[in-house]
Amino acid sequence: MRGKGLARRLYEALFERALAAGHERVTCEINAAPPNPASDAFHAALGFVPIGQAAPPGGAKTVRYFERRLG
Repeated sequence: MRGKGLARRLYEALFERALAAGHERVTCEINAAPPNPASDAFHAALGFVPIGQAAPPGGAKTVRYFERRLG
């Protein structure tokens, strides 16, 4: 379903509801290792910026945390 705008519409609805509920930001987690460049580009286009990184126990992956401020 990539390229049909569904994920963008889902996030836009999330942003609207979060803002209406009084939230100031939305956060997400994206794999850093193994990399997910399509997700990186998609989230950057939506205005998400990196705020942290973690390697959960087990070492199978590394994740990065992103946020988008609302309003």
